[in-house]
Amino acid sequence: MTFCELVIQWNWKPIRNCPGRFLLVGVRPDLPPESVVGPVAALLEFHVEGARDMVVVARLDEGGLISYKRADGTYLHTLNSAGGFSRKILQLGIVLENL
Repeated sequence: MTFCELVIQWNWKPIRNCPGRFLLVGVRPDLPPESVVGPVAALLEFHVEGARDMVVVARLDEGGLISYKRADGTYLHTLNSAGGFSRKILQLGIVLENL
């Protein structure tokens, strides 16, 4: 799955004051990240000090998906352009090789 394919396939709303970042809307809250990006994308999970929820990351060709897994099993999914992805990953303190 690519960034452009995800933009077309799902309903994304721009996140205010966060250029290049979009929130997935109109889906059931328990939709897991693998259902958004498909089985091909590698998902990495992180517990980071800068987020109260587990952070699930999938790198895409022109950005990435950053999902937040809440304690109740629900998710908040964000699609990020290359710049938005790099900026947010850095803000969260996550280190990915070849970012």
